[in-house]
Amino acid sequence: MREEKRSLRQQQIEAAAYEVLEAKGYGGTSMLGIAKQARASNETLYNWYGDKQGLFQALVTRNAEEVKTHLQAELQGDNDALSILGTLGPKLLTLLIGDRAVALNRAAAADSSGELGTTLSMAGREAVLPLLEQVLLRAREEGQLTFEHSGEAVGLYLDLLIGDQQIRRVIGRQPRPSQTFCQDRAERAVSHLRRLLN
Repeated sequence: MREEKRSLRQQQIEAAAYEVLEAKGYGGTSMLGIAKQARASNETLYNWYGDKQGLFQALVTRNAEEVKTHLQAELQGDNDALSILGTLGPKLLTLLIGDRAVALNRAAAADSSGELGTTLSMAGREAVLPLLEQVLLRAREEGQLTFEHSGEAVGLYLDLLIGDQQIRRVIGRQPRPSQTFCQDRAERAVSHLRRLLN
């Protein structure tokens, strides 16, 4: 199968996985159910993803890919760190409180095995946080921020950016955010970070 055709087919399968996940939860989602929804063979899913956890790891990885790629590219350039946070913030917030992230987090909360939560953490948070830490360390080197522990600085930035937005989305108490909302909140997070870590 040509790469372009395979990529399109994977997107269709992964869209079907979200549909089944939202309808049945993680525990009720099976590879066979996803295959039927995607009109694909069960064998194809197992060949491409290995198992259900592998498929969901692919979903989380793809969901976080734009943010991770953005950070990697920015870190290779010579933009100052706070400018990087300025362009990263809206993307990261959109990722974390977007519809797909909400579906994955709801499913993880309902998964008593903890399997999906582990996958979310490894393919999402643990893949992006080291890059975010590099940005804040660059800010310290450039004299833009002052802090002792980089992990605490990362935590502060995420608190300022996200706050309770993700949990409010997951429990259905907040609508999908607009791009303007994400942009404004990201700018405010950087402004407060500068003030607090000056």
